[in-house]
Amino acid sequence: MKTSLRLGSVSGIQISVHWTFLILIAWIVFNSLVRGLGMEEAIWSVVFVLTIFGCVTLHELGHALAAKRFQIKTRSITLLPIGGVAQMESLPEKPKEELIVALAGPAVNFLIVGVLFLVLRDSLDMETLTSLQPIGQSNFLYALMFVNFWLAIFNLIPAFPMDGGRVLRALLAFRMSRTRATQIAARLGQLLAIGFIFLGLYSNPFLVFIGLFVFLGAESEAGHVQAQSLLKGYKVSDALLKDTPVLSPDDTIRDAAGLLLRGQHKYFLVGSKGKPEGTIGRDDIIRGLEASGGEASVREAMQHKILYLTPDMPIESAWQQMREQGCEFALVSENDQYIGALDLDNIAEMVMIRSAEQAKKGGS
Repeated sequence: MKTSLRLGSVSGIQISVHWTFLILIAWIVFNSLVRGLGMEEAIWSVVFVLTIFGCVTLHELGHALAAKRFQIKTRSITLLPIGGVAQMESLPEKPKEELIVALAGPAVNFLIVGVLFLVLRDSLDMETLTSLQPIGQSNFLYALMFVNFWLAIFNLIPAFPMDGGRVLRALLAFRMSRTRATQIAARLGQLLAIGFIFLGLYSNPFLVFIGLFVFLGAESEAGHVQAQSLLKGYKVSDALLKDTPVLSPDDTIRDAAGLLLRGQHKYFLVGSKGKPEGTIGRDDIIRGLEASGGEASVREAMQHKILYLTPDMPIESAWQQMREQGCEFALVSENDQYIGALDLDNIAEMVMIRSAEQAKKGGS
């Protein structure tokens, strides 16, 4: 199922809107009508939200174009009901570069505020600024200026996954390691998140949602950077799987299921005459059994797209590439010859082993 509608591209960056955005538009219209507002007010509200998300797109493009200065490519920007997500090939690790990229987004919002202020400065008055609902022709630009100001401020909260968390990490990383800077920024973010949750319980429930979002985002970022640190210095060859079972494309899915039950492997190479043709994993086998039964061929359920890695590739780069491409299992080749495989589970096990080794060193 296609989940996003492509809107176009800017500087090679694909911009799409997620289908759930339609639910947001429908809710705005419904809410406007329930509150007794007319269709005209509902239309103005929809146009206002679309304009805000245009500003969100510009915010994300600010990050993307700043990253492009440091040879970091942004594949796409997807608009969701909760905001925009820019998918970059990697994140800048140098403090100065991360600081510039992180600040570029909020800077765009502040620029929009500045432009609107210049346009509206002769007509600004407290009465208009305090009556921004419902949205209409008379207060549209005032409300847009107000929202952009708060978008910038909100994104500068010093907590992951907001831009402010990355700004704080970049500033700390000028004086300490990136891993340590991430840990401090993540802990501060989680403290702020707990504050949001408690405040939300007594005032606005939406703050509870924000608090949970920030808490989980901080935890995820800290774990990701810690894993990168633990993998540094290792190559794909250090975690190479050399005994991956091989299935023929003409084998049945029932054969694959039997192999899955009899061994510890979750992923299998599919090929014939020593030539890889695809891969198949546990989830593919289960879906195949549900969709067409056990007598269907492996060819019908396998993944035809194969990600190839090299044994001397840094394992953190391989991990990043697998995550970005949504690939849990990759083949490893040398001189165009298949020599083994790598899966995310094995990388996770390597991270756990390295973490335990470091904990032992720290405690001794």
